[in-house]
Amino acid sequence: MSLSARRKRAANAAKAAATDALLVTHLPDVRWLSGFTGSNAALLLLAPKSGAAKAVLFTDGRYTAQAKAEAAGTRVVIAQKNAAVAACEWLAEAKIKRCGFDDGNTTVAALKQMRTSLPAKLRRGLFEPVGALVSELRWIKDADEIATMRRAAALGCRLFDEILGVMEPGMSEGTVAAELEYRARLAGAEAMSFPTIVASGERSALPHGKASASKLPKRGFVTLDFGVVLDGYCSDMTRTVHIGKATDEERAVYEAVLSAQEAGVAAARAGISSGEVDEAARSVLRAHNLDKWFTHSTGHGVGLEIHEGPRLAAKRNQQLKPGMVVTIEPGVYIPGKFGVRIEDMVLVTSHGAEILTPSTKAWIQL
Repeated sequence: MSLSARRKRAANAAKAAATDALLVTHLPDVRWLSGFTGSNAALLLLAPKSGAAKAVLFTDGRYTAQAKAEAAGTRVVIAQKNAAVAACEWLAEAKIKRCGFDDGNTTVAALKQMRTSLPAKLRRGLFEPVGALVSELRWIKDADEIATMRRAAALGCRLFDEILGVMEPGMSEGTVAAELEYRARLAGAEAMSFPTIVASGERSALPHGKASASKLPKRGFVTLDFGVVLDGYCSDMTRTVHIGKATDEERAVYEAVLSAQEAGVAAARAGISSGEVDEAARSVLRAHNLDKWFTHSTGHGVGLEIHEGPRLAAKRNQQLKPGMVVTIEPGVYIPGKFGVRIEDMVLVTSHGAEILTPSTKAWIQL
């Protein structure tokens, strides 16, 4: 989908919300609508009467050349102040009567600053909250986005295969993460999607056990949760492996989590609710009397941000649609003992879910 088509969709959605314009300040949304990747930006979209939506990008002098190169087809205004404030002043001069803004991503302080930049007579009536309008449009990926995310996911799988040949007892979790991240950079990743999680032994029971100075044990689980960024798009995957001989309990918990994860993947398809996918995975763990140790939601959307909608959680009724990319990642975390999580990134289709991270989930013992 072209940038102009995205802008038209967003502007029409703003128009449907009874506004004449849309002020976009959430940087991933700005990038999705304009292509601009700078750290200071605001984008104004004017609802089209016909044809393409009018777009004006505001940024500062650091990004003069970059904005003009990346935001082709968009008017660029280089401001001497905060980009959102400059956009608000432009709105006042253009005599816009109602402008939508993302009240889910705009802080109270930012909204106050935006209003203060307006003439007093406009401060109460100009801005209309329209929710995370653009972010929700981003939930459904187009063909180009999916192709990029396939590449990012494939790189993640390759890195997992490589790191298995590096890990050994006594190596620190931090060293494992550093090795993985170094290889990711060499392979072309712009960054990691989030701080790499390497949690071993008892620390594997920490759902977000960031890599530490702790040593990999001679016997125990190691959970690896990581992702890479390619062309702005994130990947996300988790695999749990075992070093040394496992106990019967460890094997049983691993197999239960794997069954839960596979049940979640099997349930995911267009038309089903996000809560139903969560329940498909959670019910398997409930049958094994392990559900009390599953302490987070089953998954989330992925894209320009590592955590996007929809959220796959209990009692959530957001309907999955073709083109959504979500994670399915049940886990069991038994404090003081061990934890297991298995995660795939999947593409929702009309007939099911396509796994984008096909690295083996079979038991791996190092």
